[in-house]
Amino acid sequence: MSLNNIPEKQPMNPDGQKKEGDYVNGVKLRKELGLINGVAIIVGIIVGSGIFVSPRGVLQEAGSIGMALVVWISCGLISMLGALCYAELGTAIPKSGGDYAYIYEAFGPLPAFLFLWVALLIIMPVGNAIAALTFANYILEPFFPDCNPPPNGVRLIAAVVICLLLFVNCYNVKLAARVQDVFTFAKIIALIIIIVAGLIHIGVGNTHNFQNAFEGTTTEPGYIALAFYSGIFSYSGWNYLNFVTEELQDPYKNLPRAIYISLPLVTIVYVMTNVAYFAVLSPHEILSSNAVAVTFGERMLGVMAWVMPVSVALSTFGGLNGGIFASSRLFFVGAREGHLPAFLAMINTSYFTPMSSLLFLGILTLAYLSTVQVYTLINYAAFSEALFVMFSVAGLLWLRQKQPNLKRPIKVNLALPVSFLVICAFLVFLPFYVNPWETGIGAIIMLSGIPVYFLTIYWKNKPKWYKRLIGGTTTFTQKLLVSVIEKGKFE
Repeated sequence: MSLNNIPEKQPMNPDGQKKEGDYVNGVKLRKELGLINGVAIIVGIIVGSGIFVSPRGVLQEAGSIGMALVVWISCGLISMLGALCYAELGTAIPKSGGDYAYIYEAFGPLPAFLFLWVALLIIMPVGNAIAALTFANYILEPFFPDCNPPPNGVRLIAAVVICLLLFVNCYNVKLAARVQDVFTFAKIIALIIIIVAGLIHIGVGNTHNFQNAFEGTTTEPGYIALAFYSGIFSYSGWNYLNFVTEELQDPYKNLPRAIYISLPLVTIVYVMTNVAYFAVLSPHEILSSNAVAVTFGERMLGVMAWVMPVSVALSTFGGLNGGIFASSRLFFVGAREGHLPAFLAMINTSYFTPMSSLLFLGILTLAYLSTVQVYTLINYAAFSEALFVMFSVAGLLWLRQKQPNLKRPIKVNLALPVSFLVICAFLVFLPFYVNPWETGIGAIIMLSGIPVYFLTIYWKNKPKWYKRLIGGTTTFTQKLLVSVIEKGKFE
């Protein structure tokens, strides 16, 4: 087994010669993902920990069952709206890296680096850490029926599952995709059990929880935006297939098809799951429960209540696998563009996987296991993601003006990106006055990337001692990484 770096970018002219951003004569990621894999990746990432964590957060901020359901439906429509915009971006700019590639193309290296910086420090590792912590909490729930599982036990189980899935993703792309397919099917079956049980409960006349459904609804726009944060976190992942466009077979067709299939499916499942929750559990029971699905199972499934924690564990396992698979490609592309150390662009030539990027992501994810405050992590991640999704869609509008002749196999109506941009602005700015601490920290982390960019990338005439220090550190890290991987004996 060995690792190779992607070659340097080479300029190309409009006549078909080499141009910036194209990579030729080098080791590349294989196109091994078909339409079914694409749907499984989107559904598998979206339907993860969120649907079992966020119902409490949405209800808490929305104030009523009726408003909570409106938020869930709206979040699905918003995600579909965003996904349609990303279908244009993903087919017009068919590069891996998702938002990073689109922001780079539209606004240049600094905004793209800031997205990479925030994704590196918050969005990707936080999302994966939340999935791992949720997996651990639910898998331990049957062993601690009368109390919360011990925090150190939760952290240990979360760390073990992260390391296991890192190995699977390092070993083989097809194996990782197969894991995704299997657990996507399993989690949909689990949610169908919840939905069917809830509908049966409603069918025998238990509709009292829906009477006066909008009583107590929050009127503060800032709190409504926070309710959307929890809802949108549950839908996060609708744009992750754009991170692996280069590995998708026939992306011009399969990318939009995967979106059209997966987003309506997820929205219907999410809304019906929440209807089932609200039919069986009162708002007070939902707000006082740390594991809504477990409380639901205890009420409806009797001796089979153990099915719920096991099902949630399966769901979050698949979601974590998809998150690791897709988000590692972002760091790979960032390193290939020169915005991260070069060793992160190395590919395992035996298995054609971005192994160094996967291991780096794993280390960052493990670091976030130092806390078990899931809702704080959700607000950090949701704010940061909404901010840069807004930048990406703004980039779509800017590219319509800047590059009107760019080939766009899919071109959405102008009203869609404009509407989505307004919604994103609402979600980004309104929470500042009701929750300034968490949103402010997210903004500060983003801005802290500016001096990093100027010191490490923009500054070309660095002193020799500075170059030697950076180069020596990178070389040492690269050799250490190769040594560790070789000793792992993946072959």
